[in-house]
Amino acid sequence: MALRSLDNALPITPDRPKKQAKVAIPLLKPPSAAAAATVNDENKAPLPLPPSGDATIDYVSSEDLAPIPDPELKIHCLIEGLESKDWIKVCEWLNNARRFALEKVMLVLVKAMKNPRSALCKTSIMAASDVFKAYGDKLLDAANSNALDQMLLQLLLKALQDKRFVCEEADRALSAMVCSLTPLPLLHKLRSYVSHSNLRVRAKAAVSISNCVSKMGLEQMKEFGLASLLQMAVELLNDRLPEAREAARSIVVWMYECVTENQEQKQESWQSFCQISLPPAHVQSMIKIASSQ
Repeated sequence: MALRSLDNALPITPDRPKKQAKVAIPLLKPPSAAAAATVNDENKAPLPLPPSGDATIDYVSSEDLAPIPDPELKIHCLIEGLESKDWIKVCEWLNNARRFALEKVMLVLVKAMKNPRSALCKTSIMAASDVFKAYGDKLLDAANSNALDQMLLQLLLKALQDKRFVCEEADRALSAMVCSLTPLPLLHKLRSYVSHSNLRVRAKAAVSISNCVSKMGLEQMKEFGLASLLQMAVELLNDRLPEAREAARSIVVWMYECVTENQEQKQESWQSFCQISLPPAHVQSMIKIASSQ
């Protein structure tokens, strides 16, 4: 006796074989040139797209970029716009990214440095260091000059902070500035701080000036003015703070090495140079510093 299936499904009675339905398969058209160009085949060079009359891109020069009327709104949408699948929109948002002017970013950092919250202040100073390293001499452009002046002043002031972690960060930012910018134009900006009313600001500026001068050769010193540079050192040598006086000595020593590098009679050459550049009362102190080397 045949065993019945234990499944709950009813037994299937075999049906008569059915005729297969005929399926009409449409013939595929060869892809157009535009479609072929978009095929993602890394082993084939893409075919050039035919010129399109409805998609034109204007290449806007930096001078012609208009300011953003609503920067706070645009900045929130920036990443989304740059990640769009529409390449025309990506181009538009790239221009928006260019419109976030460096000067505006620097002024925002300056504002944050003035904030009484130490954590915010330190973070903005760290950001300033990154700006120096990333942009270098672009910060010296006329468009950014005012913002750089304000940032320099704030860094000198923050280097005097009673909170150690803030002033140490400001010192690092000032060092990054000196390392990243061409010394001659930076020295012109630092020069005015030699006569600053705050003696501690003068001392911090003197350190940056000394570091700046140490990157200069004789030709750059001549371009700045050898006599002017030596007179600046003399002024700092008479400062009340030892930090400023030590920085001034470093300036004099480096100037002595550069000026007398190719001279056989170094001391005599240096003395002659000092006599031409300085009043008699300051010549002897310059000779004394040089002779101690």
